[in-house]
Amino acid sequence: MSETPLRHKIGFIGLGHMGWPMACHLQDAGAEMIVWNRSEPRCREAAERGMLVATDPAALAEAVGDGIICLNLTHTHVVEGIIETILPVTAAGACVIDFGTTGYNETLGFASAFAERGACWLDAPVSGGQVGAEAGNVTIMVGGEKEAFDRVLPLMKVVGEKVTHIGKSGAGQVTKLANQLIVAQTIDAVAQALRMAELAGVDSGLVRDALRGGFAESRILELHGDRMVRRDFEPGGKSELQLKDVKLMAELAEQVGLHSSTLENSKALWIRFVEELGHGGLDHSGLFKLYEDA
Repeated sequence: MSETPLRHKIGFIGLGHMGWPMACHLQDAGAEMIVWNRSEPRCREAAERGMLVATDPAALAEAVGDGIICLNLTHTHVVEGIIETILPVTAAGACVIDFGTTGYNETLGFASAFAERGACWLDAPVSGGQVGAEAGNVTIMVGGEKEAFDRVLPLMKVVGEKVTHIGKSGAGQVTKLANQLIVAQTIDAVAQALRMAELAGVDSGLVRDALRGGFAESRILELHGDRMVRRDFEPGGKSELQLKDVKLMAELAEQVGLHSSTLENSKALWIRFVEELGHGGLDHSGLFKLYEDA
């Protein structure tokens, strides 16, 4: 996490597993935080921490003026609902940062709508999960105007360790979906490998340890592989959100003409795990249960 001091107002909408630690890091860096969240308990916690809690998203946008508004929301339709509320009152010169994973086409529409008001929109999805958000070292992939990116870079360096401007609006979301394509299928591969070891009568924990450092090494093997071995599927990143991302990947792949049998198989597996078996509330490492329960 950067030590860059922030001396201005920042609005933050969405104080969930990712948004809350990010907002806290920004406050600790010196920002005056104005926040809004759907659930009351988190709002009370924010108030106790000295953050100003807005009555609604529109009031937050008005209070921020031509400053910076951060969004960290779960689904595209949730982002759309917030945009409908804040867009009419967003001041010229304001900058809205979407830290969530949001649909590509919708992102292009948001960027255009805010540009018409003289404001800017940056799609800046993050990778690193709740662990990374709490540590202040998430990876941030940014799409949008370079001038806007340069303006908010000190803010992003507070919550992220690696911050990259990818290109025009939507480029950040494309990069995040590429990331999630790798993540979703690697979780499945790690789950299969460890379960195969167990079925062969071999200690899956030792198999995981042995694989680490070789070509199979990854953050998935390190973190999620450990959860699979321990059968600890308390959510850090919920499976229902992984499925949401997989569906967004499939939409983008179809739109750009990528035909992928592995992506289609991945989508089918996550649909079965979340929608048919009802495991959407488990951590996405819980995909292991598909092979264990079988």
